[in-house]
Amino acid sequence: MTTARRDAPASVRASEGNPAEQPSRGKALVKPGKFSIYLALMKPKIIVLLLITTLGAMMVAAGGMPSLTLVFWTMLGGALSAGGANALNHYFDRDIDAFMYRTNRRPIPSGWIEPRTAVIFGLMLSAFAFVVLYIQVNLLAAVLSLLGGLYYVIIYTLWLKRRTHHNITIGGVAGAIPPLVGWAAVTGSLNATALALFMIVFLWTPPHTWALTLMVQRDYARVDVPMLPVVVGEEETRRQIVLYSWVFFIFTLLLTPLGMMGYFYLVAAAILGAIFMIDAYRVQNLKTNAAARRLYKYSLLHLALLFVAMVVDSNLMKML
Repeated sequence: MTTARRDAPASVRASEGNPAEQPSRGKALVKPGKFSIYLALMKPKIIVLLLITTLGAMMVAAGGMPSLTLVFWTMLGGALSAGGANALNHYFDRDIDAFMYRTNRRPIPSGWIEPRTAVIFGLMLSAFAFVVLYIQVNLLAAVLSLLGGLYYVIIYTLWLKRRTHHNITIGGVAGAIPPLVGWAAVTGSLNATALALFMIVFLWTPPHTWALTLMVQRDYARVDVPMLPVVVGEEETRRQIVLYSWVFFIFTLLLTPLGMMGYFYLVAAAILGAIFMIDAYRVQNLKTNAAARRLYKYSLLHLALLFVAMVVDSNLMKML
């Protein structure tokens, strides 16, 4: 089954005649069931982290656990919204996904689903997400979630990703919106603390993503996507990782002096951030994929634990 796609990037077209330069698929793939295919379009691993920051923001805003009904509808709406945006991302990136080792087994390049079907699925999920959040939560949460999806698809995927190496630093807005959705779901409004949670995820995104791109930069170079290491080189990318890690680390600590979090959070943020910085310097000094992989994996745990610390701290402050 042949999957329609846009013209491949010039670097790919130049090598299409040489099978040795094509991404290897290894053994023939067994087509999964329809549920698994549609689930893969939603990128569930990404959704999990987004929902963690959403729930964390909800619990901080509520000073404890909000009603389970509100949590359920907010989580469902957030998952559908992110899943819809991710499905549309699959469609718009189908031309390069087919030529990247990391992505050539996704549903569209694998021929498991037609591109048109992925578009319909993505649009339906996005629309359903807005309806769910608007009816069951509130208008602000619905609008914020929709804006996050639109930003990811239009601003990041269609505009920034293939045009500038600043794609991640600017495009990180999309992944930082879920905490705003969670906060709005509980309070119906936004305040300085909600914006601080947004900034934490926004500042966390560059070092987290650049650690990954260091490991797969040949993929991005192959399809002419200007990720940071492709444009400025590995050495400058490692320096930028350390620089942005410091900015991120320092900002996480500021929440306590600014009166948004207490001392339990400050201690947790300091410990978690110190480990983050050690891993960032390992990336710079060791110059290995293993070091980059370690930072990438730890950064996922770090963000989740940071929001857990916020939740615990907000409950302690409420008790005191």
